[in-house]
Amino acid sequence: MRLLSRVLSVLVCLGLASCAGVKVGTNYDPAAVQRINAFHTYAWLSQPQRTKDTRINNDITQAQVTEAVDRDLQSRGYKKVDASANPDFLIGWQGAIDTRLSAETVDSYWGYPWDPFWGSYYGPWGTYVRQYDVGTLILDVVDAREKRLVWRGTAQANLGDTPSVQGNGGRIEKGVEKMMEKFPPKPEKS
Repeated sequence: MRLLSRVLSVLVCLGLASCAGVKVGTNYDPAAVQRINAFHTYAWLSQPQRTKDTRINNDITQAQVTEAVDRDLQSRGYKKVDASANPDFLIGWQGAIDTRLSAETVDSYWGYPWDPFWGSYYGPWGTYVRQYDVGTLILDVVDAREKRLVWRGTAQANLGDTPSVQGNGGRIEKGVEKMMEKFPPKPEKS
């Protein structure tokens, strides 16, 4: 019985850890799916200064994002060309870091979240507030010929209490990988 409880607790922890990763979403123009599937070459859009947050706008983050996207696209047969060579599509990125708050009510006797049935019986409880940062990465694919956005991917990850440039490289790589799994979009079946 002891072995079963130990194994079960390890499996639950692993399951929760896998859920705490990067969340991704994509959106695309359904009318452009055939054009997107015909894309073969790409170039990067120039990176405008969108925010003053140096955790995002710096050479290290720029290199991490572009290298991760280039590696993924080139592994699937896309060719990177100069913007003056008439690429099929242009790709650009932007990012943001937002501060969020999390509040949890905890029973001080057992240390578990407060339950209205048992909470008053086991003693006083309190609310603990935690501040953390959430990073968002957005990738945009623009049809170079029509100058129109045709696909957008977003990835969000909890960066913790003190995000650092060094700690974000793995999250950027994972976010790009998960987003690009959905590029090019599959045509909808009617």
